[in-house]
Amino acid sequence: MNNRTQEYLEALFTLTQNGQKASTTDVSNKIKVAPASVTEKLKKMAEEGYVIYEPYQGVRLTQRGFELAQKMTRKHRLMERFLWDVLQIKSEKVHDEACAMEHGLSDETERALCQTLKAPAKCPDDNQEIPACDLEFNNCAECKNWANENQGSVSKRKTSVVSVSSMKEKQEGTVAFIRGDDKSLKRLQDLGFIPGTRIKVVRMAPLKGPVEISLRGSKIALGEKVACNVFVENER
Repeated sequence: MNNRTQEYLEALFTLTQNGQKASTTDVSNKIKVAPASVTEKLKKMAEEGYVIYEPYQGVRLTQRGFELAQKMTRKHRLMERFLWDVLQIKSEKVHDEACAMEHGLSDETERALCQTLKAPAKCPDDNQEIPACDLEFNNCAECKNWANENQGSVSKRKTSVVSVSSMKEKQEGTVAFIRGDDKSLKRLQDLGFIPGTRIKVVRMAPLKGPVEISLRGSKIALGEKVACNVFVENER
């Protein structure tokens, strides 16, 4: 996959985050490419199985395209966090520098970055959520223990995951991963957020307000900063 395709996938991941289709104009404005060129590229990406494209109807990612787009977006936003927090690169340069570096970032380095940065939830550039990793862990503590014990290879998840904060009202999902330190993990487990638990979004408050969740017969309100660290299996 070339860098241009990766750039389109990242743009589409952001534009279609809540399940909506993106128009050619949306993509053109996002990546600063002429609409005619965007149309041709989207047609080719549809042939390659990355997107579903219908002229004048918009475009959305296939499951394959979504997983690749999520992976590239995660690497980009982790790199932004590293450039900002560790190297203290000026804010106006963070995005472009991350774009230049992300394409060669190996999965091993991605994992090391995440652990070094203590599993950050948001990137510094525009405060957007950093997607969860695709490793078959239930939480960050398991990943940390695995790294400390140097246990060799680790399996990938069979399905991708999305955060509760990116779900829609009335949408349901099965808890698959919890991001954060041991204190955050224990708090969420005490509330009933255990991998395998079925949950439903009852209400999404506007302006990044609390998310009301129904699980095991109870209703719980999660602040946006907590909701973006609880992930459910992606049921596209």
